[in-house]
Amino acid sequence: MGKGGGCVPSKKKVPTGGTAAVAEDSPRGSVNASIPADDKSYDAVSNPATVNDDNATAAVAVVGATKLRVFVVFYSMYGHVECLARRIKKGVDSVDGVEGVLFRVAETLPVEVLDQMKAPPKDPEIPEIKAEELVEADGVLFGFPTRYGSMAAQMKAFFDSTGQLWKEQKLSRKPAGFFVSTGTQGGGQETTAWTAITQLVHHGMLFVPIGYTFGAGMFKMDSIRGGSPYGAGVFAGDGTREPTETELALAEHQGKYMAAVVKKLSSA
Repeated sequence: MGKGGGCVPSKKKVPTGGTAAVAEDSPRGSVNASIPADDKSYDAVSNPATVNDDNATAAVAVVGATKLRVFVVFYSMYGHVECLARRIKKGVDSVDGVEGVLFRVAETLPVEVLDQMKAPPKDPEIPEIKAEELVEADGVLFGFPTRYGSMAAQMKAFFDSTGQLWKEQKLSRKPAGFFVSTGTQGGGQETTAWTAITQLVHHGMLFVPIGYTFGAGMFKMDSIRGGSPYGAGVFAGDGTREPTETELALAEHQGKYMAAVVKKLSSA
């Protein structure tokens, strides 16, 4: 099982086990983490000039009244998944007329156990989501660490609480995607997302992978990088490794990509 819970806590969070040194495989300055300039995968929906006038007018009318919302719903034990979630929100917010909203799922472990695991406290500014609130989203990105190649129990418990929504198919046709954290390079960057697709299928949701739309950033071999065609990802190592700028840039790209898909679907 990968440790894959999250990255080194943010400065305002104080871990219970002291400060660990962080080593990365390459200097941050040597990583080209920007979204490729030639990546036009989302231009057709984020730039009205590239779609026909009728669709563009409809999109502007919808967005002008109220912003479309992409819910970024995650579970993070050590902070890695939360780091990706915040960067994903930045990507969503960069698309005109769409905003990202951060939510965390409920913790299922007792405080005593979390203390023993040296998990930092949760950010009180990020609210816990209730299953019924998913109906209000125009799109959802779910983030979670791996547990033996599939989602952590906390996220599974949340999906298990959506039974009434499944019964009424309240989430059908809603676009959704995944981002993950694993402890090792072979720890489930793809299988963790792949095995989660079953949750979307039963709800009739539309799985939105990022494919290779990140462009050149998906093909770099000069440094360790989490993420896959299924979605953004980070390698947590023993829990002290921070996400690289490339991993965060991929997360930002996923947010931007999903926002563009949501915007396009809203004008269809």
